[in-house]
Amino acid sequence: MRSVSIIGIGQSAVGELWDRSARHIAYDAISAAMQDAGIETADALFLGNMLSGSLLEQEHLATLVADFCGLRGIEAAKVEAACASGAATLRIGTMAVASGMHDLVIVAGLEKMTDTVGKDTTAGLATASDAEYEALHGVSFVGLNALIMQRYMYEYNVPIDAFAGFSINAHRNGANNPNAMFQEAIDLDAYVKAPVIATPINIMDSSPICDGAAALILAPTEYVKEFTTSHHRGAVQILASASANDTLAVHDRRDPLFLEAAYVSSQKAYQQANVTPADIDLFELHDAFTIMSALSLEATGFARRGEGWRMAHEEQIGINGKLPLSTMGGLKSRGHPVGATGVYQVAEVVQQLTESAGANQVRNARIGMAQNIGGSGATIITHILGT
Repeated sequence: MRSVSIIGIGQSAVGELWDRSARHIAYDAISAAMQDAGIETADALFLGNMLSGSLLEQEHLATLVADFCGLRGIEAAKVEAACASGAATLRIGTMAVASGMHDLVIVAGLEKMTDTVGKDTTAGLATASDAEYEALHGVSFVGLNALIMQRYMYEYNVPIDAFAGFSINAHRNGANNPNAMFQEAIDLDAYVKAPVIATPINIMDSSPICDGAAALILAPTEYVKEFTTSHHRGAVQILASASANDTLAVHDRRDPLFLEAAYVSSQKAYQQANVTPADIDLFELHDAFTIMSALSLEATGFARRGEGWRMAHEEQIGINGKLPLSTMGGLKSRGHPVGATGVYQVAEVVQQLTESAGANQVRNARIGMAQNIGGSGATIITHILGT
């Protein structure tokens, strides 16, 4: 198996992009990534997306995007793993290059979520849950996370404002990210006064509905010198790629307050990269809801059970903290265009490791981790990158 590196990245701005179609948003990211890598074509395009069929009435999406980007004739395929579609796409692209089947692969994520009314978008997101045992009974995606958060607060005697630090950190970082949907810092008062959307989750606990696309260019590490120049940001190696699953329905899990798939995939990734949690310089976690941030930190070995929230409460997660999280705003501030999120996360790790994160640069960042969650913890994919 060959070592794989990321030689280019591209991102569209995240937001309510009503004046841009899905294919145009994808073009923005893919063309930027190709220009960053200095390439004019590729062997394959793998595109992560969750909702194009239900919200846009458009399947065959990867071929549509490849055609629009001037990439006719190459392999093109859409990859779906709910909100983990982006990371699943990267994993498939990594395997394609590592195996020797392809030399240059474009990995992209795309989601267009704001062209439909709220109830339709909510129904689309609910398809990431168990259709017969959860969605059929009217449990929305935010509702499932609210139930998990309620149980966590009860079991560990955690006050509601204990989660505020995750949102405050994300918005502080997002304020310096030109691609972020929300570029304004918030404080504890704003968090406490935020409207509740599903008890105990309020607006500041939840990532927004939005549109966006991000892209990565993959190549064998041995070929990197052919694509990097003195003005290039530099390549970043994929040290580990690991995926694990858990039950789709929350009630079927051995412990609904432990992300088993996060534990398994992170342990596999640590082993592949030959690192421990202590070696990770920054972590782009899946903060779709603040409760997921706490559970992710606990499952990946950064905090003990029931104490993940303390890292935010004690301000350990800032750019200059013990473990910087959501360094460019995360899902909460940058936004969560679901099928693209996993690709954005990795692009942001690349920015950090190539010292191109601007005001949000983590000092001496050499190893970064990204973890993308599908559903309420059913599919969890972990990537570790290094310079």
